[in-house]
Amino acid sequence: MQNSQRQMMTEIQRLLTETIDDLNKREKRDNKPRFSISFIRKHPGLFIGMYVAWFATLAVMLQSETLVGSVWLLVVLFILLNGFFFFDVYPRYRYEDIDVLDFRVCYNGEWYNTRFVPPTLIEAILHSPRVNGVQKEQLQKMIARKGDLSFYDIFTLARSDAAA
Repeated sequence: MQNSQRQMMTEIQRLLTETIDDLNKREKRDNKPRFSISFIRKHPGLFIGMYVAWFATLAVMLQSETLVGSVWLLVVLFILLNGFFFFDVYPRYRYEDIDVLDFRVCYNGEWYNTRFVPPTLIEAILHSPRVNGVQKEQLQKMIARKGDLSFYDIFTLARSDAAA
């Protein structure tokens, strides 16, 4: 994020953005595809079933006079489509995506509602001299009521700070 934007942020927004950036680095969330065999580990039966179905289709095509000429197409399509199962993409989390409903929700999900903030963020907010006492009190009430807080909870706290 640009320095001018960071200067306009409240302290809670800044701490939340730093936490999100740290989370992205630790979990290698960079929107880049990475080779992975996690699909095979998670769904071995489905993976074996795909190959059984492919060999069955190949056998039928080789027996058919009209389809034998397009066997190469089956092989190419299978290799290309199967390749998608060997790549994982970890989408980058961004502060700007919190509470925004658009196509990114389909890709990222509502991560800000389902992931809890680390205790270090809560401690940083509570011990920061740049966060006013009203917000600290509101944060402590949220902790007492909910226990674990999501990124959205901290976002609403930051939004109330920006409105004030």
